[in-house]
Amino acid sequence: AHESCNLGSINVSKFVKPGASDVDWERLKEAVWMCIRFLDDVIDVNRYPLPAIKKMTRANRKIGLGVMGFAELLIKLGIAYDSADALSMAEKLMRFVTNEARQSSRELGLEKGSFPNFELSVWSASYESMRNATVSTIAPTGTISIIAGCSSGIEPLFAVAFVRNVLGRMLEINKLFEATAKESGFYSKDLIVETAKRGSIQNIEGIPADIKRLFVTALDISPEWHVRMQAAYQKYTDNGVSKTVNLPPDATWSDVKDVFLLAHKLKCKGITVYRYGSK
Repeated sequence: AHESCNLGSINVSKFVKPGASDVDWERLKEAVWMCIRFLDDVIDVNRYPLPAIKKMTRANRKIGLGVMGFAELLIKLGIAYDSADALSMAEKLMRFVTNEARQSSRELGLEKGSFPNFELSVWSASYESMRNATVSTIAPTGTISIIAGCSSGIEPLFAVAFVRNVLGRMLEINKLFEATAKESGFYSKDLIVETAKRGSIQNIEGIPADIKRLFVTALDISPEWHVRMQAAYQKYTDNGVSKTVNLPPDATWSDVKDVFLLAHKLKCKGITVYRYGSK
């Protein structure tokens, strides 16, 4: 009771080495350590609405660092979202983020003192210090990912191109797809308009199969892959993992049941389903 959210997210698509097939782990480590210090400082400078929230938040000093732009990271690495390689990358990435976040929190604990409830926690049996009771969370990042110009959290692309209605109609296209289309020689304005109408490129002629495989959208991916991706991240995340399982308009009661049971089997802390077109 009375805990509070204190979250931050790193746009991991910015950490793929240009022309390389791997993540720049050293740069990512530097970003993680900076984020942990920043989020920890937020606890002290924040103004709390209730004394009980202030007391509990400062007693446990929970923070939640996560990622966004994961879909673009996979595309840059040439990995399809609904694949075993993508699940492996998810586990490798989040294991690294959480491990580095914990190490940073341990160092902060030595520097500034552990969180007050440290002796009551599981950490006291293994570590000499820990500044924060938890360090990682996967947030939805709905608004901040728009500001950052990347995909939300660990979600696949929702659409390759679409029209956004904000003070008028704006055509938006995924920058990686646009660049790929131009490099591969199949770019045209008609293609972009057609893509925006459909959202998906899977049934559009003239686009190479390998590119279609990379640029899959939320509704192109089977529900099982959505759940397995969430589970891959949950393995190495202290708090919850935000992830939506996108279902087609004709999804059945049984389809929803299967998603929930698989999420339970794979030890997800929570699960969200959205049947397209529903309210």
